[in-house]
Amino acid sequence: MPRALAARLSGATAVELPAALWSFLCFFSLLAGYYVLRPIRDEMAIQVGQARLHELFTAVFVTMLAVAPLFGWLTRTYPRKKLLPWLYAFFVANLAGFWAIFEAGGAQHGLVSRSFFVWVSVFNLFAVSVFWSLMADLFDTGQARRLYGFIAAGGTAGALAGPSLTAVFVTLVGAKGMLLVSAGFLSLTIVAVARLRAWAERTGATGAADEAPIGGSIWAGLTDVVRSPYLLGICLFLFAYSLLSTFLYFQQAELVPAAIADSAERTRLLAMVDLAVNVLTLAMQVLAFGALIRRLGTTFMLCAMPVVSILGFAALALAPGLATLVAFGILRRAGEYAVSKPARETLFNVLPPEQKYKAKNVIDTVVHRFGDTSSSWIFAGLRSAGVSLAAMSWLAVPIAGGWLGVAGWLGRQQRERVAAADRHPFDSAGAVRAS
Repeated sequence: MPRALAARLSGATAVELPAALWSFLCFFSLLAGYYVLRPIRDEMAIQVGQARLHELFTAVFVTMLAVAPLFGWLTRTYPRKKLLPWLYAFFVANLAGFWAIFEAGGAQHGLVSRSFFVWVSVFNLFAVSVFWSLMADLFDTGQARRLYGFIAAGGTAGALAGPSLTAVFVTLVGAKGMLLVSAGFLSLTIVAVARLRAWAERTGATGAADEAPIGGSIWAGLTDVVRSPYLLGICLFLFAYSLLSTFLYFQQAELVPAAIADSAERTRLLAMVDLAVNVLTLAMQVLAFGALIRRLGTTFMLCAMPVVSILGFAALALAPGLATLVAFGILRRAGEYAVSKPARETLFNVLPPEQKYKAKNVIDTVVHRFGDTSSSWIFAGLRSAGVSLAAMSWLAVPIAGGWLGVAGWLGRQQRERVAAADRHPFDSAGAVRAS
């Protein structure tokens, strides 16, 4: 990409441009690696069956609870510039292990299917959370508003490449071959992280100010969340999103096999839905996000998807079926990735380093999967009680209304914190812990 065009698309200054491009490539590689795996994971979930999905989500949540203090210990013990590449290398090693199991013919074993579902679900949230922690570490709020749309577009481009590769090649090389493709993308992510750290050290960016271990208790992320109304607000925002997303996911797990009997065709459909989501997302990120957040502000961007969810679940209640589900799912996921997610990530730029990593990771992983797990058991209980899919869609509408209220409050809180930081910048230890 020519330098002038890259600068125009990204909104980066000459100094920021290398970091913007490496961030774009890093997120591209990360999400390409994940989206190669996602259709395989979802097909394995269908094989397990909708009636047992709540058990899988519970296993994911329990795993997240175990990972949170471990990550707290790692950030306390190792410098970030060393920790992040090794974390991604660990994920590559995990994929190599699954490849060996699949190569030995274990892919159809129930325990392997469930383990793979849990691993991909944990890997997805954990790896993406760490990436955005790095972004919050490198860029301030003003830079985030200019650059996050472009950086998120890198992830969307990767999310386009991943399902496209799976849709084309899964019938030729099988699931095990796609694991190697995913591992290759994650290896490229490690290179990009190293280049971003080198840029931060060269330019004196925010994230290079202190490369010592973060320190603090391994439970600091959890205690910070409990003590801060602002962080609790972010928790509620993400909880509502994950709650509604899981409701939609469970409806997909029920409606898709009812409409399509063949496993390979279901995998292809899921890959094509991912493709459609990411085409729309990329267009919105490149053409609209930067202009919208500058003109309309973070509050508007945070409120957009709750409004879409209110309308979408009402439509699904009135016209339940695969076509409505797919249309609403594509629009909602594209809006989340292109609008809500980048806007939500700017909420962390006003926090001190320890909260950018520890508290953020707790929110992105434990809270997110708590929402998934809660909604999975709620969904299973309602279905066992004979509640229809249409009735559950109506139940989702007031939840989306509460989500909208939290979004508006967070937008106001962020504006106040940015203004306060401009007047009295906090030091590296942070001054917002008890706020």
